Amino acid sequence: MNTNERSMQMRIAAHLSWAKTTDRAARTRAARKRSHHDRFIEQARELHPNGTEDQIAAAAEALKSAHYRELALRSAQSRRIRREMAEADKQKRVNQLLNKAGADPAAA
Repeated sequence: MNTNERSMQMRIAAHLSWAKTTDRAARTRAARKRSHHDRFIEQARELHPNGTEDQIAAAAEALKSAHYRELALRSAQSRRIRREMAEADKQKRVNQLLNKAGADPAAA
């Protein structure tokens, strides 16, 4: 069995497993409990040691939003850099081909 077939087989098994799950919340409770949300709550409590639960929750939500926006920014920057590098590499290859052909790359 190749990797594509194995991947498809595992996806089918996952879908069947979820189809048989009656209480999805219970199945994912442990993972949700260990999620990043606790980290944001802890940071909010450090920032607002005397804050109410509502204030802590609002600060945690703002910290979470900031975190995911930062991840999105880094991702966009990474994509831009990759795109610029690919374009520079493409231009370099074009210039090399033009040089081999005896053409002037500046005139192209």
